[in-house]
Amino acid sequence: MPVTAELNALERIEEDAVRTQISKIAAFLQERLGQKPTAYLSGLEDSKTVGQWAAGKAQPRDAAQLRLRHAYQAVRLIVEAFGDETGKAWIFGTNSQLDGEAPAFVLRHARLPEDVSPVVRAARSFAESGRRKRKFADRPERVAR
Repeated sequence: MPVTAELNALERIEEDAVRTQISKIAAFLQERLGQKPTAYLSGLEDSKTVGQWAAGKAQPRDAAQLRLRHAYQAVRLIVEAFGDETGKAWIFGTNSQLDGEAPAFVLRHARLPEDVSPVVRAARSFAESGRRKRKFADRPERVAR
């Protein structure tokens, strides 16, 4: 993918995270990660609430919306680069860019925008490194003369 196309995709995901209805964001995360994991990263104890959000029957509070929108952006970056399975593994795996914490843990305990922005930066870095590796692997090997 050319650099401009990559930037456009990253900008599109960022814009979608801001403009998409919170019910659709909750539904996306519920579908990709599961209801209980989505409840966890959004700071909930009762996972049934995620289903209510996804159905548009309830609205998350501001802190939960902040977490959901950042989780959506991070998961979309990973899913579009590597697929659903890697997206779920990434969000719950330890991450050296987050001081060894899982992105889901960081999101769950976030209170302010500056608490969640490192998760998106880590996702972007991971997704971009995967794109670079795939591009390198797609190149034909040079034959030594």
